[in-house]
Amino acid sequence: MSAFALGALSHAFGAGAFLILGLLLLTAWRGRIEGGLLLAAIGISALWMAVVVVYLRVGSPPFSALELLEILRDAAWFTFLLKLLGYARAERSRTVRIYAVVSLGLCAVVAAVVILNRYTTELLVDQGATRGLIIFGHLLLAIFGLALVEQLYRNTRPERRWEVKFLCFGVGGLFAYDLYLYSNAMLFNQLDPLSWHARGFVNAFAVPLLALAAKRNPRWSLDIFVSRHVVFHSAALFGAGAYLLLMAAAGYYIRIFGGSWGGIAQITFLFGALMLLIALTVSGRVRSRLRVFLVKHFYRNRYDYREEWLRFTYTLSASSGGDALKEDIVRAIARIVESPGGILWLRRGEAGFRPLAQWHATPPDRAVLDADASLARFLVKQGWVVFVDEYRSTRHRYPKLELPDWFDELRRPWAIVPLLHAERLVGFIVLTRSNTKPGLNWEDADLLKTVGRQAASYLALLDATEALTEARQFEAFNRLSAYVVHDLKNLSAQLSLVVSNSERHLHSPGFVEDAIATVANACAKMNRLLGQLRKGRLEEGAIHGVMLADVVRDALRTRAAEQPVPRLGAVTPGVRVRAERDRLTSVVEHLVQNAQEATPADGRVELRVAMEGRWGVIEIADTGTGMDETFVAERLFRPFDTTKGNAGMGVGVYESREFVQSLGGELRVRSKAGQGTTFQVCLPMDDANMAAALNGPTTEAAN
Repeated sequence: MSAFALGALSHAFGAGAFLILGLLLLTAWRGRIEGGLLLAAIGISALWMAVVVVYLRVGSPPFSALELLEILRDAAWFTFLLKLLGYARAERSRTVRIYAVVSLGLCAVVAAVVILNRYTTELLVDQGATRGLIIFGHLLLAIFGLALVEQLYRNTRPERRWEVKFLCFGVGGLFAYDLYLYSNAMLFNQLDPLSWHARGFVNAFAVPLLALAAKRNPRWSLDIFVSRHVVFHSAALFGAGAYLLLMAAAGYYIRIFGGSWGGIAQITFLFGALMLLIALTVSGRVRSRLRVFLVKHFYRNRYDYREEWLRFTYTLSASSGGDALKEDIVRAIARIVESPGGILWLRRGEAGFRPLAQWHATPPDRAVLDADASLARFLVKQGWVVFVDEYRSTRHRYPKLELPDWFDELRRPWAIVPLLHAERLVGFIVLTRSNTKPGLNWEDADLLKTVGRQAASYLALLDATEALTEARQFEAFNRLSAYVVHDLKNLSAQLSLVVSNSERHLHSPGFVEDAIATVANACAKMNRLLGQLRKGRLEEGAIHGVMLADVVRDALRTRAAEQPVPRLGAVTPGVRVRAERDRLTSVVEHLVQNAQEATPADGRVELRVAMEGRWGVIEIADTGTGMDETFVAERLFRPFDTTKGNAGMGVGVYESREFVQSLGGELRVRSKAGQGTTFQVCLPMDDANMAAALNGPTTEAAN
């Protein structure tokens, strides 16, 4: 075949490829200017290569017409790229206008030189000089085209470059080959015939890239569609051809290097390869997987995944939680595939999976699935969505899967959706058959598996929340128990003191009266504490105006039997605060008890009442062992941390501070190791008695 015939074949192939692409885009064009400019560039490219074929076969039109058509092709691609560049650049108007003027001016100048070379060769201009100018002009057009492609890619936002990537590859490849062609022509002062004849094949390589670019840019209003059956059979035919070509090459290699057995080995090998190809061609599984691969990677998805995901997330996030969330999960997943109902099975410990929620469906009796049942193992291992119809018709696609006996009692089961969280089967949903959707495919399975994992995370979070709530309830109960036991311990100490003193003062009338009063008070407090323990909460008593002096005297009376005997110091009269008197007295008693335990018998424990601004203050000062700064900062107010060994609970000071703070007050402490400690219970004074408290401080002598 001559070079001209090869050149004609090359350009015919390129023209046919561009023509097919143009027809596909034309049928999908919706009137947008970007799509129109792309169609124009493709159409002119096809026309230019078709005219080249005519020129190579019949010698007309003149070569200058080919050059003018090539310049027109470049101008069409420039216009399309400039339009896209206008969208890509933020400062689009000024810069793009400059590029447009330069491109049109350059095309006009080169076209003028071509015309000048055609009609004035014998009058004014040397033909050799104009041919050099024409080649140089085409070289400039190729360089400018590459510059526009680079500007388009660089000015496109990184997250959107995937849309123009194949366009830049395709158009950039056209101009890059032109750059090579005309650079070589400039060097040798003539076009290389082989390079020029190969342009048709080179241009045809850009067609699939342009098709992919159009597919990725729906805003151009171009939607390429090719029948799935055509693509499937074409891909199968192409794959079979490639396979046979590879096997033929392998057979040739066997024949050449096989020695005397080469011919026999070649025939045997080729026959075996052909039989394998036939077996693969008629295999339903291979055909099915090829069809899924093509549909998944080359066609638009059935679902608008953004809308589906937003709707699914909104449904679950708007749920009120608890059992309502479980039903909402069933409803949200069922609506994705237009299922009218479904049932949710969840795992509950060693008892297996139980139906715990349903939406427009009813589980059969005793529908419990063991944790090690075949269905559970299959869902964990494979993670597949089980299509019930496919399972019943082609059991071999679900190896080692046996549905439970009660599954046949379900009404119109359609699909089993696993709910996997961290590769653990949280549960599964059985969807009932849709009345409108004919069947399910791989895309439904992918979406159902994904939303199943998302739903499983919600259910796992729900379980964790319920477990945390239960743990907090136990924590609150244990904490309340510790407080109650602490108070009971103090009451027990009081009663023990009465018993120990009864031997010496049993016949004293005053002692008997005090003992009865102490026992009665202790019984009342114990009954109140036990009642609160049964209810599971600390109940607040009546809060009213309380005179701090009365609280201090009550505490002194209670703790007077212990050594060192606490003393009453300076008291500012009329200091009234709003508090629950019994609990405030218990707080003061506890602080006095701590002071007595930290102070030797010959030491001093003193209580004072004062007023500091708006605060009413009770001071408990002792000359005991004291505490260092580290202990006060890190351990004093930490619950369940005690220095008393088995004799202490470690909640007294903590509970005292919590109660004082609940009244809007503060519990302050000053202490030095070896010098003693002073606690201050500071509470806001009662506004109703503020005026009486501000009449001026006086002191009462300690008794």
